[in-house]
Amino acid sequence: MRNTAPFVRRPMSMTPLIDVIFLLLLFFMLSSTFSKFAEIEISSTTAGSTTSDEPVERIFIRLGAERLSMNGEAVTLDELPARIGVGQALISLDVDASAQRLVDLLVRLRGRNGLTVTVLE
Repeated sequence: MRNTAPFVRRPMSMTPLIDVIFLLLLFFMLSSTFSKFAEIEISSTTAGSTTSDEPVERIFIRLGAERLSMNGEAVTLDELPARIGVGQALISLDVDASAQRLVDLLVRLRGRNGLTVTVLE
């Protein structure tokens, strides 16, 4: 005996497919980068490094979340590159200094001939 009932095709639900598409879209948006990152070279000092006999001008920069001082004198990020010449810049970080603020400072100081930048621990 054969089943004579007509085959009824139910409409396919699109909800699971849309959910999967949104999850894939969210995954790819969160895992990709939209901005290019520049490389900032930070040199670390070693105990056995050789030094030259020439005197080097040292500039002490103290960086905090709201303050920036050069040799104990308050300055802004915009006027700092004009006041620094050649020599060695030693950067000391306050406990409240953010990584973004340090990167902003290093970007302003990079590419200057005769200036070495050292971040103190």
